[in-house]
Amino acid sequence: MKEYILHTKWGSLYYWTNDPWQSDKPTIFFFHGLTADHTMFEHQLDFFNTSHNIIAWDAPGHGKSRPFSQFSMDIAVEIVCSILQKHHISRFIAIGQSYGGYIAQAVMCRYPDIISLFIGIGTSPYGTDYYSKIDFFLLRNMKSIIKFYPWKTLKTAAAKKAAVTKDGYDNMTQMISIFSKEEYSKLLQQYYNAMMVDNRNLHITCPVLIMIGEHDNLGRVKEYCHKWHKKTGFNLIIIPHAGHNANVDNPTEVNKIINDFIKQTPHT
Repeated sequence: MKEYILHTKWGSLYYWTNDPWQSDKPTIFFFHGLTADHTMFEHQLDFFNTSHNIIAWDAPGHGKSRPFSQFSMDIAVEIVCSILQKHHISRFIAIGQSYGGYIAQAVMCRYPDIISLFIGIGTSPYGTDYYSKIDFFLLRNMKSIIKFYPWKTLKTAAAKKAAVTKDGYDNMTQMISIFSKEEYSKLLQQYYNAMMVDNRNLHITCPVLIMIGEHDNLGRVKEYCHKWHKKTGFNLIIIPHAGHNANVDNPTEVNKIINDFIKQTPHT
């Protein structure tokens, strides 16, 4: 993988592509979840490395893309567009895990036709009908809520909520380990605030696949995915032997499902 640094007025954004880059191949952009980084897609990057051009970033405030002075969905989309422009990409396949799916939907809010396929892994929908006032109250006060938990306890609980396998647990533990408690709690609050501000009803025009781990017990994610499927008719697949980070817990199954969806679904 080839590392790039995109210097912005908010901070330096790190992302990676396969090398060599081949302009005749379709592109997959991988968007990781909140407090994670691009390493959660290690198995997917290896799998799709020869069939597609791939981009994986460390989102603002995550991984190597730290520190970042501000975050909003407008900032995230602006950075995504800068990366696309640098590599002359007019359309791409978006794979978003958890919060990464929100960022992909934020892109579609502003550029409805730029994503040819959207694949969500343990993610949740944009839309005003899915979330209750209590949901947003909890998100709005997340930083205050978690301040009562010791940092060691919080890290362990977060990793256990994210994964059900040792590989998944170890990966999440490693990704979280770079943060202090203050940085972690601030990041959660920034990102949840950004989603709540940007959330709106969204009509997605490209084909969509929703995946959720059978043991995903993070918040109400599983409930949101089922509501999303029921309301839109988007395909919903339950990943066995997997939790919230299903692509890390069961990469073989997830890779097969993604690959089949890409091959069998018309897109340009």
